[in-house]
Amino acid sequence: MTIKNKRVKYYFLILFLWGLLPGLSHADRIKDLASIQGVRSNQLIGYGLVVGLDGSGDMTTQTPFTVQSIISMLGQLGINLPPGTNLQLRNVAAVMVTASLPAFSKPGQQIDVTVSSMGNAKSLRGGTLLMTPLKGVDNQVYAMAQGNVLVGGIGAAAGGSSVQINHLGVGRISGGGIVEREIPTTVGQGEYVNLELNTTDFSTVHRIVDAINGIYPSAATAVDGRVVQVRAPADNSQRIMFISRIESLDITPARAPAKVIVNSRTGSVVMNQAVTLESSAVAHGNLSIIINTEPVISQPGPFAQRGETVVTQRSQVEIRTDEGNLMLLPNGADLGAVVKALTAIGATTQDLLAILQALKAAGSLRAELEII
Repeated sequence: MTIKNKRVKYYFLILFLWGLLPGLSHADRIKDLASIQGVRSNQLIGYGLVVGLDGSGDMTTQTPFTVQSIISMLGQLGINLPPGTNLQLRNVAAVMVTASLPAFSKPGQQIDVTVSSMGNAKSLRGGTLLMTPLKGVDNQVYAMAQGNVLVGGIGAAAGGSSVQINHLGVGRISGGGIVEREIPTTVGQGEYVNLELNTTDFSTVHRIVDAINGIYPSAATAVDGRVVQVRAPADNSQRIMFISRIESLDITPARAPAKVIVNSRTGSVVMNQAVTLESSAVAHGNLSIIINTEPVISQPGPFAQRGETVVTQRSQVEIRTDEGNLMLLPNGADLGAVVKALTAIGATTQDLLAILQALKAAGSLRAELEII
């Protein structure tokens, strides 16, 4: 087997395990499926300078905004440079600083910040971010950031004497931001609290309403396919306890719609358990695929008091190549088994993408095909 084929098989060995598992129902907490409306984080942004670089900073002749920032900073510190001074600095870099301000953050709390070069600096490794105000969408300062920039590595080089750096232009400061202003956060509107599902699903909304009303009768009402309105106590402390109990309730979410996700850049293909195939025939290069679907009828026993006739579809897949290779998959084969068989006989990533698109266009792939 060639190295290329081994790489393709490696991609799909892990990614298709979930799609090949049988459909087992499981219970999730409501807090894993929904969030409280209004309780969210807020994005912050700021412009600053990183100093102390080892000759890897911006080339000031090509990034005039870096020089302007340095002159402005020195002026605020009481240092006035003579007019026409030409600064040739290589240890300074202009950066954008971003952070996420969590809900209910109080002044004095620390948050993580990300520092990204916006000039032509070669590396931010070993630099120090100077005090940078972080503003919200309303242009108000909500946090201040400062500290040593950490540029992460991805492992040691041969011999363990050095570290290979993943990306030199972006670093992170853990706890480098200090909250200066609180953003008011209200839990609910009036006597109601709204639960927002992470994904729109009418069936899951119905199950959440039933679960809540089973403990607190007539407390929950479905607004639409994403929002559940719940009547909550007016007292704030009681409301917090009420929400904690609601979030801890277990429900079985509805089965997700059939979907196949294809990453055309990495060759990854991921599918869920609801993907099915209909009868079809595909010819691609030296590959020929024939999918036959036949009904399977299950009837109750002759003396059974209860029961009904159930009709299911069963697929049989036959894959051939020009070299005479034949692979016949058993009845009940799904798309995961088809892809696994294709990689086993040497199909490339591009072959898989083309075949999936052809199956979708022909209507044989009963799933939404999303290419990212």
